[in-house]
Amino acid sequence: MTTKGKKIAYWITTILIAFFMSGGVAQIAQYHGNPHGFVPVLGYPMYFFAILGFWKVLGAIAILVPRFPRLKEWAYAGIFFDLTGAAASCAAVGGYGAYGFHVLAPLVIAGLTVASWALRPESRIVGVLFPTKDGAPV
Repeated sequence: MTTKGKKIAYWITTILIAFFMSGGVAQIAQYHGNPHGFVPVLGYPMYFFAILGFWKVLGAIAILVPRFPRLKEWAYAGIFFDLTGAAASCAAVGGYGAYGFHVLAPLVIAGLTVASWALRPESRIVGVLFPTKDGAPV
């Protein structure tokens, strides 16, 4: 992949993740709203989703702003854990939705998260994933 193609793919995946994570604003706003949606099926208290919504918004901001590579690493990890946890929670209670949407959608976005993380520019990389014997990156 060319450098330009990698940069374009990085920004497309990153913007998509930030868009999906910005839905956390709705989770915060619905804290006192109608609790008769999908939340009771999962068995989590309503305040848990308000907390998740707050951290989703902060994670979306963290992966978009320049600098702070360590913060970005934590944000990517948190987003990945949130999405895979959502898929596992829905699968555990049998809340698959139509065509398994509630399980598959978070897993697809988790895949985008991994792609964005893997495509990030050198300036956003904290360390080397697989160091060689001479210390140079693979």
